[in-house]
Amino acid sequence: MNIGILSRNASLYSTARLVQAGRRRNHNVTVVDYLRAYMEITSTRPEVILGGSRLMYDAVIPRVGASHTFYGTSVVRQFEMMGTLTANGSVAIEQSRDKLHSMQLLAHAGIPMPVTGFAHNIQDIDLLLEAVGGPPVVIKLLEGTQGLGVVLAETRKAAESVIGAFRQLDANILVQEYIEESDGADTRVIVVGGEAVAAMRRIAPVGEFRSNLHRGATAVPVELTEEERVLAVSATRVMGLGVAGVDLLQADRGPVVLEVNSSPGLEGIETTTGVDVADRIIQWLEVVAGVENGS
Repeated sequence: MNIGILSRNASLYSTARLVQAGRRRNHNVTVVDYLRAYMEITSTRPEVILGGSRLMYDAVIPRVGASHTFYGTSVVRQFEMMGTLTANGSVAIEQSRDKLHSMQLLAHAGIPMPVTGFAHNIQDIDLLLEAVGGPPVVIKLLEGTQGLGVVLAETRKAAESVIGAFRQLDANILVQEYIEESDGADTRVIVVGGEAVAAMRRIAPVGEFRSNLHRGATAVPVELTEEERVLAVSATRVMGLGVAGVDLLQADRGPVVLEVNSSPGLEGIETTTGVDVADRIIQWLEVVAGVENGS
């Protein structure tokens, strides 16, 4: 197959590993800086063009950065119009990037998750806090990634101050139940083609409640329970993603879904578990495309 990796930087670990895995399986793999590509939008012959050349792929793997979601998903949509197989579709990426929309979709499907509130008027702060069980609460910017824009407010006064400050900036925020029993740890599950292929437990450093590896968390491989496995796969299916990183928290009532990521990083999960996730993604694309290794 001819495979395109939509990524800003070919040297990034995840991008490089996908290229390596694809070429090892005898596919032609190239990296496309999607911000440099432009689109010719016609009803008869839609095209994606880079440097004057029309890009033609059997499949593309989007690695669209959060800050470039709008243009990146536009490029993915253009490839879809051309009949190209995409590991994650444009609508699915957009849904997963919108924290509010994704939570609404998961809730509608009956996926267990932390109780979440959303409001515009800061005069409703007290009612909003009561709706999610009161302090402590986690306050999230809708546009935040990798733990940025996420604050733990341990008292009502702290929550009111943070919410008020965010609203003064006209920022959209979520207020979420704090799962204290998770003890600063979560489980990252990589789902590929409807199968949970790797999982690790991420443990926040002392004094920190966010368990992102970018923020100094440590990670250990973990065996999923059947409940966790089913939950991660179900959440991915609800979001319409072929490849996803699903973050689970362990609550007293059972595992809950914290977030579904459409471009999960591969370095932490591969290093921690020893699973060749990049190879699993390429193998899955082969199955979906109906081709053999190297065809």
